[in-house]
Amino acid sequence: MSTRFTRTLRTPAGITVMIGGVVVLLATVFGPVLFGEAATARDIAGRQQGVSLEHPFGTDELGRDLLARVIVATRVSVLLTLGATGISVIGGVLVGIIAAVLPPVARRLVNALIDILLSFPWLLLALFFSVIWGTTATGAMLAVGFAGIPVFGRLVSTLASSVAGSDFVHAARILGSSPLRTSVRHVVPNILPPLLVNTASHASVTLLSFAALSFLGLGVQAPEYDWGRLLNEGARRIYVDPMAAMGPGIAIVLTGVVFSLLGALFSEKRSNRTLRALPRRSRAETRAIPTVPEAAPVVEAVDLRVSFRSEDGGLVERVHGVTLSVAPGEIVGIVGESGSGKSVTAMAAAGLLGPDSLVESDSLVFRGIDMTREPTSVEKRRLALEQAMIFQDPLSSLNPSLTVGRQLREVSEIHGRMSRSAAAARAIEALTLVRIPDAARRLRQLPHEFSGGMRQRAMIAMGLMGTPRLIIADEPTTALDVTVQRQVLRALRDAQRSTGAAILLISHDIALVSGFCDRVVVMRGGRIVEELAADRLDDARHPYTRGLIACVPDMGTDRDKPLPVIDAEPPSGREPGTSASTDPTAEHTEVVA
Repeated sequence: MSTRFTRTLRTPAGITVMIGGVVVLLATVFGPVLFGEAATARDIAGRQQGVSLEHPFGTDELGRDLLARVIVATRVSVLLTLGATGISVIGGVLVGIIAAVLPPVARRLVNALIDILLSFPWLLLALFFSVIWGTTATGAMLAVGFAGIPVFGRLVSTLASSVAGSDFVHAARILGSSPLRTSVRHVVPNILPPLLVNTASHASVTLLSFAALSFLGLGVQAPEYDWGRLLNEGARRIYVDPMAAMGPGIAIVLTGVVFSLLGALFSEKRSNRTLRALPRRSRAETRAIPTVPEAAPVVEAVDLRVSFRSEDGGLVERVHGVTLSVAPGEIVGIVGESGSGKSVTAMAAAGLLGPDSLVESDSLVFRGIDMTREPTSVEKRRLALEQAMIFQDPLSSLNPSLTVGRQLREVSEIHGRMSRSAAAARAIEALTLVRIPDAARRLRQLPHEFSGGMRQRAMIAMGLMGTPRLIIADEPTTALDVTVQRQVLRALRDAQRSTGAAILLISHDIALVSGFCDRVVVMRGGRIVEELAADRLDDARHPYTRGLIACVPDMGTDRDKPLPVIDAEPPSGREPGTSASTDPTAEHTEVVA
């Protein structure tokens, strides 16, 4: 049991849930056994007695003890509530997950059906279904359960859609995870806490609905009885013996409170199951891995073009004929304004673009792997081990429901075929390398327990869990102060030195890139406008490159004058993707003071 869960149990709410849960459980399991005889024994002479020590809730019109009947009715009431809640949750999860993974047209149809059902009051739907299945306990359970499916369908659809757009879900899909496995391993765990809370709250509402149906004579029928039937019988003489009606009401209220608090309690718990290691790589697979010359470029792209599908179904080209090569151990920086194609170029070179993109190139190779076609299973394993991606927002890239240690171990366990203990030791080494103190303890923490800079360094450590040959850092210092930026870049440099991997650094800051990289690639409008050595920025010829350099203040900048800015016009005033008859190096870029 986790420390966090133990602390939660010690709170007033946790103690209340434990005591209430134990009482309800004991009444459900042992109530009919211990109090069944008293609940059914008739005593005509003692009929309709008031509250007394012998009968705390009084007796009914046949002389049966009402307290015993309330306790015995716990089993029927709780089991019907759990059954109906289970039908609502399972049905809602299936409908919501299906709605989230369906194509857009089918998704809108399913969501429209859910909206139509939600427009009717939930209890009205329950009454409608109870007429279909009949006025029995089973019919009432099915009616209430099916009436709750739209509620959970909408909840799960909304939660799943928000999680499905996260970077870690996209990464799982790109690495070949099936829709079912992606839903079970990545989507459902992240919607589980709010789903648990809503399930428990719905259970309390379901309990009340069963009591209402039985009170109206549409639920449990004689000779069976639940709290709703007892409430109906006691309401007839509430002015003579108030406890005859208040007794079942107190049981309904207290059990509903326990259900509600139980959801809040379980929302604190996180799953930390071990990963299942896959079989070791066979000798045939090992022989199938081609050897790559050490001097060969890690990434080589020739005339790379990337297009995306627009809303009208056409294709819009965003990267236009980029040629780029990264040598082993080289640090290359790609700099440019937002929308210049930096991230798209890097993602295409790593094969991380989704199915909505069209990648065309005369040659696009990563260490002997053709990235323009679907990689084989062996190549996918190589890509998972030899590529590392560091996103600019690690909080959305890390799975919030899994510990940092589990996420670090995954690459080594699943793709590297390492044991859990060996992967954990490697994770500690990786966190230590990126200067995260007390690494063994940090492995057991969740991403939100890390600071922004530590999360970014944890992402770097995650890339070191394989055998990286290329580290793509997509604006890794965005929204970080200069002190934390230095820590992140130092960790990135240490990782590069320890592995010998090449780094492709994407940034808006040409000063940062020039101080960290060996070579600078300047992009604008989906094209490379200039390449030059990082220590030779003074030799920049293109006006856009000179404009980027002029916008960076230095110690000699006149503080009485405003900083220069670059005009918003794309190169030569053209929209990206249009043809050009002039040399790109002659494109006009105006620097406005």
